[in-house]
Amino acid sequence: MSNMTSREEKNKVLPGVLYLVATPIGNLADVSERALKVLSEVDCIAAEDTRNTLKFLTHFGISKPLISYFEHNKRQRGEEIIASLKEGKAWALVTDAGTPAISDPGEDMVRLCAEENIPVTLIPGACAMINALALSALSARRFVYEGFLEGKAKDKREYLSDMKTEKRTMVFYEAPHNLIETLALMAEAFGESRKVSLCRELTKLNEEIMRCDFRTAISYYQEHSPRGEYVLVVEGAPDSNDGEFWINMTVLEQVEHYIKLGLSKMDAIKQTAKDRGVPKGVIYKEILD
Repeated sequence: MSNMTSREEKNKVLPGVLYLVATPIGNLADVSERALKVLSEVDCIAAEDTRNTLKFLTHFGISKPLISYFEHNKRQRGEEIIASLKEGKAWALVTDAGTPAISDPGEDMVRLCAEENIPVTLIPGACAMINALALSALSARRFVYEGFLEGKAKDKREYLSDMKTEKRTMVFYEAPHNLIETLALMAEAFGESRKVSLCRELTKLNEEIMRCDFRTAISYYQEHSPRGEYVLVVEGAPDSNDGEFWINMTVLEQVEHYIKLGLSKMDAIKQTAKDRGVPKGVIYKEILD
């Protein structure tokens, strides 16, 4: 068997399989040969936005039955897709841009298939999170992906407060109209001097990577209107938080240490209490005394 035949067999589209197909996040030249082959050979394609996907498919001369699969119809459509897969149809699932199931309702489709023992495979490609992390100039050895912050400002503030001592690099997504508010909340939680890389228009002609601290980022975007979708890569908390660094500190010194890292006085007290395994009232009383 020739190498060509071997490759064709390996990439053969099989019945009853769901193919997650990553699509470009801005530059159409990033689409893979394998992705186009799968999209050309499956029986049906489910897309987050059929209008965007139709333009994409038309560009590459692909014509396939297309249905919408997004946050507000995922339950009904998920059941329909599962039924079709059980009948032996091959399906592809795509998101608007990037890799399906990452901050995307495709996650639910994969879970449904797992529950029904339906095989799922991924045709790899672009992912904004990975692109941004690689370009951030921050540590990519250990990181945590947080996606979009949800809820109102109060909810976001509480969520970020819980991450103040996270030592891993953090990756967030944000829309332009929420960017300044999010930067302000992050500066409040992590401290204005914490490093952040703001990545926008990734893989596109106007790709821009801004590496600075929160103070600089807020000042810049107060004068320049944010444009395009953003990936924010945030430096983790300093290594001084490793282990029981506070073992030779007084309670007051430990609280002041956390305040210098950007925590409020009350949050510094809470963290000190957590470190020492005592109620926060004990720490508060000792500071007052």
